[in-house]
Amino acid sequence: MEITIDRMKHSLAVAKKMKELVSTDPKKNMCSPEDAFVLGLLHDIGYEFSSEQKEHANNGGLLLKEQGYKYWKEVYYHGIPQDEYDSPLLRLLNYVDMITGPTGEYVTVEQRIEDIAERYGEGSWQTEEAQKLATKILKYEE
Repeated sequence: MEITIDRMKHSLAVAKKMKELVSTDPKKNMCSPEDAFVLGLLHDIGYEFSSEQKEHANNGGLLLKEQGYKYWKEVYYHGIPQDEYDSPLLRLLNYVDMITGPTGEYVTVEQRIEDIAERYGEGSWQTEEAQKLATKILKYEE
């Protein structure tokens, strides 16, 4: 796989929304706006180093861990409905990722799941994981 122009648009939109939410809502003041922006920008870096979509979060997180990046766990665990690791910043990243379409447009969580189902199939693992994640993430209100 590789990072496409559309994936970069998605990541940039995630970065901008992360920065905005951390900057404007005291409840979301879990890191600096700069850190939130960088995390959003880097969250899908693993696509460049993965042969399968399922691997991108883990591969990106491990790459960033090797680089000493302090939020590597948020990248490693993003998009994965799991109970092994949790943090407010991971919840925020998952939420913003779920409200950002594949080319950077902002959508509802429901619209994002519909888009995933259209692109990958109603019963695909991508759709199933997105639906599970949607029930786990903290609903951040804008």
